[in-house]
Amino acid sequence: MRTGDWEQSSSADPYVAEREAMVENQIRRRGLNDERVLRAMASVPRHEFVPRASRSLAYADEPLGIGGGQTISQPFIVAVMTAALKLVGTERVLEIGTGCGYQSAVLALLAREVYSVELRSDLAQSAAERLKRLGFENVHVHCGDGSVGLKEVAPFDAILLAAAAPAVPSPLLEQMSDGGRLIAPVGGEDHQQLMLITRRDGEYRQQRREHCRFVPLVGRHGWKLGELL
Repeated sequence: MRTGDWEQSSSADPYVAEREAMVENQIRRRGLNDERVLRAMASVPRHEFVPRASRSLAYADEPLGIGGGQTISQPFIVAVMTAALKLVGTERVLEIGTGCGYQSAVLALLAREVYSVELRSDLAQSAAERLKRLGFENVHVHCGDGSVGLKEVAPFDAILLAAAAPAVPSPLLEQMSDGGRLIAPVGGEDHQQLMLITRRDGEYRQQRREHCRFVPLVGRHGWKLGELL
């Protein structure tokens, strides 16, 4: 599915004005001017990815709970992480932490294929059903330990972690293609900083970006459940 497809099917969407205001006030005015990312953010129906009781806050400048201690990220952070990958439409993208599927949908409008991994089976199933219902057919949701990636379909041109890790999991670095980019929140349980990593000729270059706070990445190469108690 591409941006134009969604726009054509959403002419009766009552949230169009709220999405446009979100893009202009929360993203563009903060200096992010990647037009492809802005169009995608203005197209994806964020209200479809939050609990019905929270729909009035769907386009607010804040993360929202989606149940089970999980969240849908603040729109600005979604835009920043997406823009950092510099997608042109031909990429195969790996997303770690599907959650409700909102970030997956944004990526789907900007890349050729999106492979998303979610540890919790209930979230993986509901996100897959939601994305299919909304027409995002180039997103493939898998249930499992995202910290080990998806070796069977690697390499990936871009990788996005939507959960925080104490360090970037080594399997994900290995699954990057040459020239690939990875964006991840790295740090402690309560505070992280976005880390952008580029792979070129077997070497990895790191760039520190915005400070943030994400739910922890639980898995073999992330946080262990006992460490979070």
